[in-house]
Amino acid sequence: MSIFRRRRRIPAGLSPPLEAEERILAWAYVGEPGTEVLVATNRGLWLPPGRRLGWHEIHKVSWSGRELLITPAETAAERPGYTVLIDAPVIGFLLLEPGELPDQVRTRVTRSVAYTSHHPLPPSGGVRVVGRRVSGVDGLSWAVRYDARTAVDAEPIVEVTDRLVDSAREANTPPA
Repeated sequence: MSIFRRRRRIPAGLSPPLEAEERILAWAYVGEPGTEVLVATNRGLWLPPGRRLGWHEIHKVSWSGRELLITPAETAAERPGYTVLIDAPVIGFLLLEPGELPDQVRTRVTRSVAYTSHHPLPPSGGVRVVGRRVSGVDGLSWAVRYDARTAVDAEPIVEVTDRLVDSAREANTPPA
């Protein structure tokens, strides 16, 4: 066994249009080999047919051993200093020869989360405040995800959420 492992090269014509500083970390065919691939890069996950989700744009990832399930984030509202996110529909990919792709995806999504904290909100529900690293961007991107049954647009809820995000941002900003 060699101590030098050669990475599989992605077939010509299936490589996504990478940015100048973007590099491929792992890839796998979707379904039967030949036509479509999922490609993990340092910037995000390229989905067929050529759309990239940044690591910070993926809420959840699960791997069954054959199928990779991705739950993307979808913007519900923009508020001063943060974004309100909801789960977009789950996207599934059958990977018969996954290689390192599922591990790279889980690792990259997890590493993008720099801060997370859940807070109960009256009268019922709650909010998760999340600060995420965005590849190629300084600082954290702030977002919230409300629990079901939370009155997300009620003025008292918005005010409490604003304070929670401000507090998290302040606690996670290095002194100048």
